[in-house]
Amino acid sequence: MKNILVPIGDSQNAKNTLQYAIDFAEVINAKVFVFRAFKVLSKAGTILNVDDIVGRETASYVKEVVASVDLKNVDVSIISAKGNVLDSINSIDKELGIDLIILGPRSTSIKEEMFLGTTSGSIVKQTDISVLVVPEGYAFKPIKKVLTAIKSGVIKRKETLEPLEQILEAFGAKMRLLQVKTPDFLPEDLEFYSELAAITSAYKSSENATLFQGVLEHLNENNPDLICVFRRKRGFFKKLWEQNSIKKVDFESRLPLLVLKGTE
Repeated sequence: MKNILVPIGDSQNAKNTLQYAIDFAEVINAKVFVFRAFKVLSKAGTILNVDDIVGRETASYVKEVVASVDLKNVDVSIISAKGNVLDSINSIDKELGIDLIILGPRSTSIKEEMFLGTTSGSIVKQTDISVLVVPEGYAFKPIKKVLTAIKSGVIKRKETLEPLEQILEAFGAKMRLLQVKTPDFLPEDLEFYSELAAITSAYKSSENATLFQGVLEHLNENNPDLICVFRRKRGFFKKLWEQNSIKKVDFESRLPLLVLKGTE
């Protein structure tokens, strides 16, 4: 894991998210790219170069956030881009190769009832890069126990597991695998990808209506430092994908949540 992207919005939590990312990157030995996109709506009769002005203001804001945290020994760079957040992330990924996105749950949303704001939710839902969602106000601590929740043990792409494998190795962490058998559980779901089995320290299965309910049921028993799930068509966020934003009544994690991509 070499490059970590940290999108920041207007949230007061931006400083906390960035500090977590830097602390995390120090252990992983990765670079951090702090990113903010800006959009300009053109208006007739505009004389000044609005793009340049907004671009400078955006860069200035990001620099202020970066200056407010402890950079430690981490290589931190600033990126500002004009345009759509998702398009900008895809462009950055093509140029730099982003291994992980670390973000706060509500980068721009100010609604208290929301767990994931529209921007954060769209990044989790629509990018093909694994995402680590850091709860608001969460202070970094070494990851020693990971709870990975799955419905199916089938993984079709080897690189899907790489972020999790590297986290386990860098932190010296143990991973407990929880397989939740929901009503639509299939016989082939019992098959396990060999590399997933190789990094599993303990295994348990349960029967629940949804994967999310299974996680809630076993959360206190496992007391993890990190929850890991996979983004699948039949997976953890199946019903949550209808909207980019996610309400707290539907889902809220008080622990860092790693969403791995590319399982289909």
